[in-house]
Amino acid sequence: MPLRATAEDTRLQLLRRLADARAQTDALFLLIRREAFYERPIPERHRLIFYLGHLEVFDWNMIGRFTFQLDLLDEGLERLLAFGIDPVDGNLPTDQPSDWPRVEEVEAFNRRLRAALDARLHGENWDDPRWAYLGDGFITQVAIEHRLMHVETMGYLLSQLRRDHKHSRNLRLDTSDRQPTPRQIEIPAGPARLGQMRNGTRAFGWDNEFEEHTVEVPAFSIGAYPVTNREFLQFLDAGGYQQRNLWRDADWEWKEKAGLQHPHFWVCRNDGWMWRAMFEEVPLPPAWPVYVSHAEATAYARWKGMKLPSEAQWHRAAYGTPSGTERDYPWGDEPPTPTRGNFDCLRWDPTPVDAHPTGASAFGVHDLLGNGWEWTSTPFAPFPGFETFPFYPGYSADFFDGKHYVMKGGSAATAAALLRRPFRNWFQPHYPYVYATFRLVED
Repeated sequence: MPLRATAEDTRLQLLRRLADARAQTDALFLLIRREAFYERPIPERHRLIFYLGHLEVFDWNMIGRFTFQLDLLDEGLERLLAFGIDPVDGNLPTDQPSDWPRVEEVEAFNRRLRAALDARLHGENWDDPRWAYLGDGFITQVAIEHRLMHVETMGYLLSQLRRDHKHSRNLRLDTSDRQPTPRQIEIPAGPARLGQMRNGTRAFGWDNEFEEHTVEVPAFSIGAYPVTNREFLQFLDAGGYQQRNLWRDADWEWKEKAGLQHPHFWVCRNDGWMWRAMFEEVPLPPAWPVYVSHAEATAYARWKGMKLPSEAQWHRAAYGTPSGTERDYPWGDEPPTPTRGNFDCLRWDPTPVDAHPTGASAFGVHDLLGNGWEWTSTPFAPFPGFETFPFYPGYSADFFDGKHYVMKGGSAATAAALLRRPFRNWFQPHYPYVYATFRLVED
């Protein structure tokens, strides 16, 4: 019988995970040339210099200030680097490079924050009742997962950064021309268990993952694979971006204002369509999942006479079984491994949608975890029993505005820890930069 993990085992494991996550983000920033830290690869986001300091300031605010009640080290820098932005109303940031500190100043500040935090994390008794949320490792997991989420954020930011602004890596991409046959999988009526229980094993989760509840889902069919570049090219060639009747009013207005005529990851060259990979442009890989905004995915679905899945439908297809039970992962209860999908930063770019057959669900639905987050038709909203984190009240609640949609699954840059069944991601519908794909359903 295995020995039960002690509190010290848990502490050491979390400290190792924090060190690993830091190493991962440190390596990402080394990809950026020094002069490029003041670039803004995505107009709606901060300049890259913000992210260099944000991760350490977030850790300091969560663990240093909230938990250990430590004083500010530099009020001006901490305020500047504390919060990201998500301008759904179209008001883009107008700051200038001169508004930001030098790279060397931020790096020195990072070292101070990390050293002060580590002195406490390694030196204090985590079971001391004065240190809120530290004893069970909860607040440390918040810091770890926040950092892992920003690995993905930095990934799609760097995808948009000019190639001469980053240090290239030679990566082998699977751009083979094979194409799986699109087909619909029949999913019988049955339960979908959304969220997780707040009590019991005290498993970690973000506030929007609670409380667990079951939804009865009527029978439907769902795409065996996400929509591929080749399939989406048919929509484009058929004039889908010019057909007003396919687009909701707000989506059409956004598309016209942005001048959007094709997926953002596609680049039109004289010799045809190219894909904007992390370190190079490659001929459009036909069997990769298409990356598009929610608005584009919805227009394509209307063109096909189908819909995007609801969050509950996606869950049923991914985790449900013909017997009515549910799995922890689409393939079963075993933890994620590289044979199951394209995730955990093993590569930056997609693979063909049929590249990981052992990751299929009990119903035979493929490519559910990794390779691209999947849009749903469900607006991001709280589950029954939702409670905010006292140390981060706005993490989810600030986005319960009807202007964001739930995404499920994960991308190539999603950490394995974030592939748990109740995890929910969300974005606004007019955001074309994220690693997001979709599949279609019919009632």
